[in-house]
This record gives sequence, C-alpha cells and structure tokens, in this order.
Amino acid sequence: MMPSALPTELLNIDGWTLRLHLPEGDGPHPVMLLLHGWSGDENVMWVFAHRISPRYVMIAPRAPYETPRGGYGWQPSLNGSWPLVDDLLPAARSLMNLLARLASRPRFASANFAAVDVMGFSQGAAVTGTLALAFPSRVRAFALLAGFLPEDAEALAVSRPLEGKPVFVAHGTADRMVPVERARRSVALLRQAGAQVTYCEDDTGHKLSARCARALGDFW
Repeated sequence: MMPSALPTELLNIDGWTLRLHLPEGDGPHPVMLLLHGWSGDENVMWVFAHRISPRYVMIAPRAPYETPRGGYGWQPSLNGSWPLVDDLLPAARSLMNLLARLASRPRFASANFAAVDVMGFSQGAAVTGTLALAFPSRVRAFALLAGFLPEDAEALAVSRPLEGKPVFVAHGTADRMVPVERARRSVALLRQAGAQVTYCEDDTGHKLSARCARALGDFW
C-alpha cells in the first residue's frame, strides 16, 4: 500500500524499478530523489510525499539488492557493522548514472536534473549523505530521516563540500535500530562539512514524529 494521494506510475528503466510522480506543465520542475531504507522498496517513501510540493518530479528507486527478510537494500549485506563510505559509494554512483539516463529521455524534458534534492530514510539516509558528500555539485539540499552517515565520512567532510547547503536531520531518542548518538554525530559532521543543518529530535522510535514531520514540510 502506498499512502500518497499523488498520481504515480511504476517504471522499469535500464534495470531499475522506480515509482515516479511527474507533474504537469513545461517546468522546469525540481527533482526529488526518495531513498528507502533496508528491506524497503520503491513504495515506502511516499508516506512523506504530502510534505513535498507536488511541483517536484519525485523519483523513488528500488535498491538493487534483495534482503534476507524481504524488500531491498543499498548494499549486498549488512555484515554486522555500520557501513563505510566505500560500501555505499557504488550505490551513490549508480544513482548518479540513473539520473543522467533519465535526464537524457524526452519525457523528462521538463525536469531540472542540474542539482537535485534528496531525502532518505535509515540506510537510505546513509546513501543520501554519501551522495551529497561525494557529489556535492549535483545535490542542492537533502534530508536524513532516522539515519546516519557512514562510519568514515569524516574524510569527505574535511574540504567542506557542503558549504551553505540546507540539510534537514530528524531522529528519535528511542530509536533502537539507529541510536540517536549516531544522528548527533552526523549533525556535527555535516556542520563540519559546511552544511546549514536543521535538526529535529523527538521522543520516538525508528520513525518520524508528528512534530519532526511538520518540520520536514517546513524545510522543503
């Protein structure tokens, strides 16, 4: 079930399965990339769609690897440890290639792929952060929801690649899957990288609280 009132369609493009919202009109329309977490799919991120302007071209790709409990993930396995940048860079590069392929297709002529916005949940947030740190010129703004940055992301932050970029981070203090300390550490690292961070922390688990969901809408 996909909790969104927006019209969407399911596409298979160059080996990717994705769900798409393409607004009417000539544009140029901003592009929003929606990245699900471990064991999610192309449908789950649409719960946040009503927090985003319908003027966005919204693209929710299915991650490439099947997970043991169903759904899909952005790396082949979790290996019992937090991922490193090198674990998630292949996914980030693949997403950049996907965007380039979409930009070359006539039906996306109204979309502005020059610099996209990205929103990721949990492991999808880790991929979002990796994408922004590794390809800062291609990301305008981004949001990390109940997520974290890769374990060794400090090396990418030294040159301040996110100078002035708006970033939203939301996390729950009762999150048992991703401890809140990881989110706080991520916020500090993003600021070290030059980002202008809006941080919403609330008493909730591995999800977005109502207050942080409203703050997310205000951010976008």
